Amino acid sequence: MKKIFFIMAAVMLSTIATFAQHAVGTLTVQPRIGFNIASMTKSDGADPRFGLALGGEFEYQATDIVGFSGGLIYSMQGCTDDESGIDMTLKTDYINVPLLANVYIAKNFAVKFGIQPGFNVSSKMKASGGGASIEIDTEDFGVEAKTVDFSIPIGLSYEYKNFVFDARYNFGLTKMYDVDWNKVHQLSTQSGENFYASNIKSKNCVFQFTIGYKFEL
Repeated sequence: MKKIFFIMAAVMLSTIATFAQHAVGTLTVQPRIGFNIASMTKSDGADPRFGLALGGEFEYQATDIVGFSGGLIYSMQGCTDDESGIDMTLKTDYINVPLLANVYIAKNFAVKFGIQPGFNVSSKMKASGGGASIEIDTEDFGVEAKTVDFSIPIGLSYEYKNFVFDARYNFGLTKMYDVDWNKVHQLSTQSGENFYASNIKSKNCVFQFTIGYKFEL
Protein backbone atom coordinates (compact mmCIF):
# COMPACT_ATOMS: atom_id res chain seq x y z
CA MET A 1 0.00 0.00 0.00
CA LYS A 2 2.86 2.41 0.80
CA LYS A 3 4.34 1.73 -2.63
CA ILE A 4 0.99 2.58 -4.25
CA PHE A 5 0.80 5.88 -2.35
CA PHE A 6 4.41 6.64 -3.28
CA ILE A 7 3.71 6.01 -6.97
CA MET A 8 0.55 8.16 -6.84
CA ALA A 9 2.46 11.02 -5.16
CA ALA A 10 5.27 10.79 -7.71
CA VAL A 11 2.79 10.93 -10.59
CA MET A 12 1.04 13.93 -9.06
CA LEU A 13 4.32 15.79 -8.52
CA SER A 14 5.51 15.06 -12.04
CA THR A 15 2.21 16.39 -13.37
CA ILE A 16 2.52 19.59 -11.34
CA ALA A 17 6.02 20.08 -12.72
CA THR A 18 4.60 20.39 -16.23
CA PHE A 19 1.82 22.87 -15.45
CA ALA A 20 3.74 25.87 -16.83
CA GLN A 21 4.41 25.83 -20.56
CA HIS A 22 7.77 27.63 -20.23
CA ALA A 23 10.83 26.37 -18.38
CA VAL A 24 11.97 27.69 -15.01
CA GLY A 25 14.10 30.81 -15.47
CA THR A 26 12.44 31.74 -18.76
CA LEU A 27 11.66 35.41 -19.44
CA THR A 28 8.87 36.12 -21.91
CA VAL A 29 7.32 39.24 -23.39
CA GLN A 30 3.66 39.26 -24.31
CA PRO A 31 2.00 41.93 -26.47
CA ARG A 32 -1.75 41.84 -25.86
CA ILE A 33 -4.96 43.41 -27.11
CA GLY A 34 -8.56 43.19 -26.01
CA PHE A 35 -11.44 45.12 -24.52
CA ASN A 36 -12.83 46.37 -21.22
CA ILE A 37 -16.32 46.32 -19.79
CA ALA A 38 -15.80 49.22 -17.40
CA SER A 39 -18.05 50.74 -14.79
CA MET A 40 -17.88 52.56 -11.47
CA THR A 41 -19.06 51.81 -7.96
CA LYS A 42 -21.86 53.98 -6.53
CA SER A 43 -23.07 54.77 -10.05
CA ASP A 44 -26.76 53.93 -9.74
CA GLY A 45 -28.43 53.64 -13.12
CA ALA A 46 -25.19 53.96 -15.07
CA ASP A 47 -24.27 51.53 -17.84
CA PRO A 48 -20.83 50.09 -18.64
CA ARG A 49 -18.43 51.70 -21.07
CA PHE A 50 -16.85 49.34 -23.61
CA GLY A 51 -13.28 50.33 -24.39
CA LEU A 52 -9.91 49.22 -25.69
CA ALA A 53 -7.23 47.45 -23.65
CA LEU A 54 -3.82 47.44 -25.36
CA GLY A 55 -0.27 46.89 -24.17
CA GLY A 56 2.19 44.23 -23.12
CA GLU A 57 3.56 42.27 -20.18
CA PHE A 58 6.79 40.54 -19.20
CA GLU A 59 6.73 37.29 -17.23
CA TYR A 60 9.51 35.51 -15.37
CA GLN A 61 8.92 31.82 -14.68
CA ALA A 62 10.28 31.59 -11.14
CA THR A 63 9.30 27.97 -10.39
CA ASP A 64 7.48 25.11 -12.09
CA ILE A 65 4.13 26.54 -11.02
CA VAL A 66 4.71 30.23 -10.20
CA GLY A 67 5.56 33.13 -12.49
CA PHE A 68 5.76 36.86 -11.87
CA SER A 69 4.68 39.45 -14.43
CA GLY A 70 4.61 43.19 -14.92
CA GLY A 71 3.39 45.32 -17.78
CA LEU A 72 1.87 48.45 -19.25
CA ILE A 73 -1.75 48.46 -20.45
CA TYR A 74 -3.58 51.39 -22.02
CA SER A 75 -7.09 51.04 -20.61
CA MET A 76 -10.27 52.91 -21.60
CA GLN A 77 -12.54 53.09 -18.53
CA GLY A 78 -15.50 55.05 -17.17
CA CYS A 79 -19.24 54.56 -17.65
CA THR A 80 -22.25 55.77 -19.63
CA ASP A 81 -25.62 57.21 -18.64
CA ASP A 82 -28.82 58.32 -20.32
CA GLU A 83 -30.74 61.03 -18.48
CA SER A 84 -33.55 63.24 -19.80
CA GLY A 85 -32.78 62.22 -23.38
CA ILE A 86 -29.09 63.13 -23.10
CA ASP A 87 -26.51 60.40 -23.64
CA MET A 88 -23.50 60.93 -21.40
CA THR A 89 -20.21 59.07 -21.49
CA LEU A 90 -17.60 59.53 -18.80
CA LYS A 91 -14.26 58.70 -20.40
CA THR A 92 -11.44 58.03 -17.97
CA ASP A 93 -8.41 56.52 -19.65
CA TYR A 94 -5.38 55.13 -17.84
CA ILE A 95 -2.00 53.56 -18.37
CA ASN A 96 -2.15 50.68 -15.93
CA VAL A 97 0.86 48.81 -14.52
CA PRO A 98 -0.28 45.30 -13.50
CA LEU A 99 2.16 43.53 -11.13
CA LEU A 100 0.99 39.95 -10.81
CA ALA A 101 1.76 36.52 -9.42
CA ASN A 102 0.69 33.80 -11.86
CA VAL A 103 0.01 30.42 -10.23
CA TYR A 104 -0.34 27.52 -12.68
CA ILE A 105 -2.94 25.19 -11.20
CA ALA A 106 -3.37 22.98 -14.28
CA LYS A 107 -1.58 22.47 -17.57
CA ASN A 108 -1.10 25.99 -19.04
CA PHE A 109 -3.94 27.29 -16.84
CA ALA A 110 -3.07 30.05 -14.35
CA VAL A 111 -4.76 31.98 -11.58
CA LYS A 112 -3.35 35.51 -11.23
CA PHE A 113 -3.56 38.23 -8.64
CA GLY A 114 -1.59 41.26 -7.51
CA ILE A 115 -1.63 45.05 -7.37
CA GLN A 116 -2.09 47.58 -10.17
CA PRO A 117 -1.21 51.27 -10.05
CA GLY A 118 -2.78 53.24 -12.88
CA PHE A 119 -1.94 56.70 -14.20
CA ASN A 120 -4.75 58.86 -15.57
CA VAL A 121 -4.06 60.24 -19.05
CA SER A 122 -7.52 61.58 -19.94
CA SER A 123 -10.78 62.45 -18.17
CA LYS A 124 -13.57 63.77 -20.38
CA MET A 125 -17.33 63.99 -20.42
CA LYS A 126 -19.15 63.53 -23.72
CA ALA A 127 -22.80 64.55 -24.00
CA SER A 128 -25.00 64.10 -27.06
CA GLY A 129 -28.65 64.70 -27.80
CA GLY A 130 -30.91 66.40 -30.30
CA GLY A 131 -28.41 65.86 -33.07
CA ALA A 132 -25.64 67.74 -31.22
CA SER A 133 -22.59 66.44 -29.40
CA ILE A 134 -19.93 68.00 -27.19
CA GLU A 135 -16.89 66.68 -25.33
CA ILE A 136 -15.25 68.60 -22.47
CA ASP A 137 -12.53 67.86 -19.92
CA THR A 138 -14.15 67.06 -16.56
CA GLU A 139 -11.69 69.49 -14.96
CA ASP A 140 -13.57 72.32 -16.71
CA PHE A 141 -16.54 71.37 -14.50
CA GLY A 142 -14.47 71.36 -11.33
CA VAL A 143 -14.11 67.57 -11.37
CA GLU A 144 -10.47 66.50 -11.57
CA ALA A 145 -9.47 62.85 -11.94
CA LYS A 146 -6.83 61.73 -9.48
CA THR A 147 -3.47 61.19 -11.13
CA VAL A 148 -2.88 57.75 -9.60
CA ASP A 149 -5.47 55.01 -9.26
CA PHE A 150 -4.83 51.72 -7.44
CA SER A 151 -6.70 48.49 -8.04
CA ILE A 152 -6.43 44.78 -7.30
CA PRO A 153 -6.47 42.60 -10.43
CA ILE A 154 -7.72 39.02 -10.08
CA GLY A 155 -8.00 36.75 -13.08
CA LEU A 156 -7.48 33.57 -15.05
CA SER A 157 -5.47 32.78 -18.15
CA TYR A 158 -5.03 29.87 -20.50
CA GLU A 159 -2.02 29.40 -22.78
CA TYR A 160 -2.16 27.46 -26.03
CA LYS A 161 0.90 27.30 -28.28
CA ASN A 162 2.13 30.64 -26.87
CA PHE A 163 -1.26 32.32 -27.35
CA VAL A 164 -2.59 33.53 -24.00
CA PHE A 165 -6.30 34.09 -23.37
CA ASP A 166 -6.71 36.26 -20.30
CA ALA A 167 -9.75 37.38 -18.29
CA ARG A 168 -9.40 39.53 -15.19
CA TYR A 169 -11.36 41.82 -12.92
CA ASN A 170 -9.75 45.02 -11.66
CA PHE A 171 -11.23 45.93 -8.29
CA GLY A 172 -10.70 49.65 -7.66
CA LEU A 173 -9.30 50.89 -4.35
CA THR A 174 -9.02 54.63 -5.06
CA LYS A 175 -11.77 57.24 -5.25
CA MET A 176 -11.54 58.52 -8.80
CA TYR A 177 -12.10 62.28 -8.42
CA ASP A 178 -11.38 65.43 -6.50
CA VAL A 179 -14.26 67.93 -6.85
CA ASP A 180 -14.58 71.69 -6.58
CA TRP A 181 -18.29 71.80 -5.71
CA ASN A 182 -18.54 75.59 -6.09
CA LYS A 183 -17.41 75.31 -9.68
CA VAL A 184 -19.69 72.35 -10.31
CA HIS A 185 -22.76 74.30 -9.14
CA GLN A 186 -21.74 77.36 -11.14
CA LEU A 187 -21.10 75.60 -14.44
CA SER A 188 -23.06 72.36 -14.54
CA THR A 189 -26.67 71.78 -15.51
CA GLN A 190 -28.89 70.19 -12.88
CA SER A 191 -28.58 66.81 -14.60
CA GLY A 192 -24.82 67.17 -14.61
CA GLU A 193 -24.79 67.96 -10.90
CA ASN A 194 -26.89 64.91 -10.15
CA PHE A 195 -24.61 62.74 -12.26
CA TYR A 196 -21.48 63.94 -10.50
CA ALA A 197 -23.10 63.85 -7.05
CA SER A 198 -23.98 60.19 -7.48
CA ASN A 199 -20.48 59.31 -8.70
CA ILE A 200 -18.20 61.47 -6.57
CA LYS A 201 -17.16 58.59 -4.29
CA SER A 202 -16.94 56.11 -7.14
CA LYS A 203 -14.09 53.72 -7.76
CA ASN A 204 -13.18 51.95 -10.97
CA CYS A 205 -14.40 48.41 -11.57
CA VAL A 206 -13.30 46.80 -14.82
CA PHE A 207 -13.70 43.42 -16.50
CA GLN A 208 -10.84 43.02 -18.99
CA PHE A 209 -10.54 40.37 -21.72
CA THR A 210 -7.39 40.12 -23.83
CA ILE A 211 -5.46 37.83 -26.12
CA GLY A 212 -1.68 37.88 -26.21
CA TYR A 213 1.28 36.00 -27.65
CA LYS A 214 4.39 35.03 -25.67
CA PHE A 215 7.89 35.46 -27.09
CA GLU A 216 10.81 33.98 -25.16
CA LEU A 217 13.72 36.39 -24.63
